[in-house]
Amino acid sequence: MTGQEVQIETAQPVTASVIWLHGLGADGYDFVPVVQALALPKTTGIRFILPHAPPMPVTINGGASMPAWYDIRSMSIADAPDREGIESSVTAVNRLIDREVERGIPSNRIVLAGFSQGGAIVLQTGLSQKRRLAGILALSTYLPLPDNLATADSSTPPILMLHGDHDSVIPMAIAKTSKSHLEALSYTVRWRQFRMAHEVCQEEVGIIRSWLIDVLRLNHEGPRLVHG
Repeated sequence: MTGQEVQIETAQPVTASVIWLHGLGADGYDFVPVVQALALPKTTGIRFILPHAPPMPVTINGGASMPAWYDIRSMSIADAPDREGIESSVTAVNRLIDREVERGIPSNRIVLAGFSQGGAIVLQTGLSQKRRLAGILALSTYLPLPDNLATADSSTPPILMLHGDHDSVIPMAIAKTSKSHLEALSYTVRWRQFRMAHEVCQEEVGIIRSWLIDVLRLNHEGPRLVHG
């Protein structure tokens, strides 16, 4: 654990990493209970990195300062995106990816995960990579800068988008518009929606667990490394 993040290592040696970004106004501790609830196989060491967003003034909250990955300028979150703030956070996540690679984790053993604002950043980061990642987990979120993306290619990681059909913070329509945009660019998106608001439910945790086991090739005999 450091001042800028929470780290959880499930076992040794660590052979995969999950970088998981929280939502607006929260911090890295927000998803510690979810990581624990995943109860992933102990045969593979996974480093969960849960960074804290820096405090900044948030326009829709009257300019009050709070942990945020970028500013929200309108009640309609897809309007007037804070391009500079988004790009700054993308750069910060890329540094975390670089650090994991330097620590010996191949990029195709790194998952980006995020909730709400954090999900927006991991979508934007993961889909602008030149290197192959293991996957992108986008929870209750949307694509903030859709015009910045190129068409998918063979290096594009699998995407899992999960959303609540009673979400009033990021309405379902905005999330589905992002999904449709990604599919129009030939990205493969696995989609599930749940009877919930802007939150994480127990059924969702089970889906996330199964997906992580799949994309990180986890089994009781240890990881199978996939190169490329």
